[in-house]
Amino acid sequence: MSRPVIDLHAHSTASDGTDSPAGLVRAAGAAGLDVVAITDHDTTGGWDDAVAALPSGLTLVRGAEFSCLSPTGRDGEPRCSVHLLGYLFDPQHSAIVTEQERLRAERVQRLHTMIGRMAADGYPVDVDGVFAYLPEGASAGRPHLARALVAAGVVGSVDEAFTELLHNDSPYYVPRADTSVETAIEMIVAAGGVAVFAHPLARTRGTVIEPSVLVDLTALGLGGVEVDHPNHEPGDRELLRALADEHGLLVTGSSDYHGTNKTTPLAEETTDPEVYAAIVEGATGVQAVRG
Repeated sequence: MSRPVIDLHAHSTASDGTDSPAGLVRAAGAAGLDVVAITDHDTTGGWDDAVAALPSGLTLVRGAEFSCLSPTGRDGEPRCSVHLLGYLFDPQHSAIVTEQERLRAERVQRLHTMIGRMAADGYPVDVDGVFAYLPEGASAGRPHLARALVAAGVVGSVDEAFTELLHNDSPYYVPRADTSVETAIEMIVAAGGVAVFAHPLARTRGTVIEPSVLVDLTALGLGGVEVDHPNHEPGDRELLRALADEHGLLVTGSSDYHGTNKTTPLAEETTDPEVYAAIVEGATGVQAVRG
């Protein structure tokens, strides 16, 4: 019997993907996945639609990707932006509800400011045009602005928009007031979920943490680390795998699928079934759902 194909990091139009939640699970089934996780940024808004559309035989892991600030592990350096995956937590846990509402409001204001800066410099973007790319209740982000820039002919792709205009050092970039990674881990664990540090050494995205930070966070309940990710180089994967083995962290792999906003397909990277089973066993918030 073949081993199950498991992808634990995928986005829908509930945040910055291009597939609806229903479209995401249909795409996962068509791609031959046995298990897929819906992990939109700072929202659980796509969960119900994804569950309702589950194809027969596909299992859905309900989760989210939390926007966080983390110590870098280097003296004197400010905290850097990171992401934390939370799996199978109770979406009604009061701390998570409050923080996700705050983060979504922060994302809206941030996008307004970035649009204003670009429009002031003559770029053909406006608030109504950019927010037209957001379904009602979706979590706003730079990819929505990037899509508007593509549609206006300013750039040829979402990737080019980030490389040329929306990167962290751009004059149009506005930082977010994100959750501390320590608080996010504690919230996820308190809500019965499992916390996994997403793509910690994705160096092409900007500043990354020292691996020692992951060790420090295990004391707060960090359960795993995303090792096999499209933005991780082979040497960094080896380093993270050794660290996880030494400190008892689960090792996950995933595509970080965003539909047409990125070129990486579903199942580009996958998670071992034994690790998936440990996540399910360790969670007490909600259960995985099988179609």
